[in-house]
Amino acid sequence: MAKILSIETSTSVCSVAYSVDGVVIASEELYESNSHASNLTILIEALFEKENTPTLSEIDAVAVSSGPGSYTGLRIGVSTAKGICYALNKPLIAIDSMHILSSPVIRDFKSSSSLPTLFCPMMDARRMEVYTALFDTNFKLVEPISAKIVDEASFASLLEKNNIVFFGNGAEKCKAIIQHKNAQFIDDCDPLAKNIATMAEDLFKQEKFEDVAYFEPFYLKDFVATTPKKKVL
Repeated sequence: MAKILSIETSTSVCSVAYSVDGVVIASEELYESNSHASNLTILIEALFEKENTPTLSEIDAVAVSSGPGSYTGLRIGVSTAKGICYALNKPLIAIDSMHILSSPVIRDFKSSSSLPTLFCPMMDARRMEVYTALFDTNFKLVEPISAKIVDEASFASLLEKNNIVFFGNGAEKCKAIIQHKNAQFIDDCDPLAKNIATMAEDLFKQEKFEDVAYFEPFYLKDFVATTPKKKVL
C-alpha cells in the first residue's frame, strides 16, 4: 500500500496531494502567482494536518512534476521534493507536466465529433510560444513534448483530419489564432498534484525512481534572465 506525497509547481498554481494506492485522500491548492517559495511547505504542513492523513514521515515516496513549465516554480518544487526524500530516505518519482495537465481532460472528455480526437496541452512559455505535446484518446503521445511558436499555420494539417482539444494556460492566447472548425478549447485547466496520484502509483509499483542527488527538472529551454530597463529622467 503506497502512501505518496505529490507536488506540482510547474505553473502559477501551487498544489500538493496525499494519495494511498493511487486514490487521493487529501489535497491543497493555492492559485496565487509567485507564491511557491513562501507557501509550498505551508501547504504540505496543512495537508498532513487533515483527517485521514498520517505524519509526513510515514509516506512511502514523493512524486513531483518534472516540467516543462515555470523555471522558478519547477526549481522550488523539485528542490522541496528532493529535500524531503533525502531527509526521510524515501524514493523520488518524477512525472512530466504535460501528462499531469492532460490526464483529467482525456479521462473526462466526451467527444461529439465523428473525427478522431487529439489532445493538445499548452503551457505558456512567453509571447506566442508554448510548451506542448499531442496525445490520443488512449493517453499515448502522438507528438513529443516541445516548445512551439504558435501561428495561423500551427496544427493546420492535423486539424483537417482530427478534432483537436486545446487546454492549459497557454491555450488561451492561441484562441484568436487557431480558428479552425475542428479546434476546440477548454478553459481553466491547470496541472494539479491531485492528478498525479494514479501515474505515481504505477511508477512506484514498477520502482521507477529518480536519483535524488542528481535529478534535475526538465526545463526544455535554458533560463534567460532579463534586466529591467533604466528609467529615463
